[in-house]
Amino acid sequence: MTVTPFSIALTGGIASGKSAVAERFAARGANVIDADRVARELVARGSPALAEIVALFGHGVLAADGTLDRAALRERIFAAADARARLNAVMHPRIRDALRERAQAAGSARYNLLAIPLLAENQAHYAWVDRVLLVDVPRELQLQRLIARDRVDAGLAQAMLAAQASREQRLALADDIIDNTGSIATLDARVAALHARYLDLAQGRRR
Repeated sequence: MTVTPFSIALTGGIASGKSAVAERFAARGANVIDADRVARELVARGSPALAEIVALFGHGVLAADGTLDRAALRERIFAAADARARLNAVMHPRIRDALRERAQAAGSARYNLLAIPLLAENQAHYAWVDRVLLVDVPRELQLQRLIARDRVDAGLAQAMLAAQASREQRLALADDIIDNTGSIATLDARVAALHARYLDLAQGRRR
């Protein structure tokens, strides 16, 4: 039986700062496995997942070079809940399988940090994860950051937030919380403290 190294799911709402947190854990030696990066790999040109997406949404979701046009797909899926559900049915099982395979393959890692934005929406499938770390910011700050980061209008940004689990749902799942409304120094200190804690927990599990 394959034993998965100690694994923490890193989650948070869109534009909460998960990437900045993951980068800091990676710099300290955590084995970071990013669900968004896995998803991008799964929809590479010529992949079965991309073929299924085109079959569902048409060739309008493809760029001129045959790769996925993410902006075009985003407009379609945030326009209708059933479109999101159809996309999720294609992608989520593949992403879950890939994340677990990569976590299990990291036998020499001190611990895994799995960046899973939609953990709250799929929590039943991640029962094998040991701990949940939430990057938390108020909804109003999420909205401001999302509009600035993705250069979308307020209506689309609101729809993107509404498509995710609520802040309260994410808080209910969390074992640890990083409040990402403070300074970079505060963020660094919180990550350092949690990294030390996770090393202790991982070591205890290996005993």
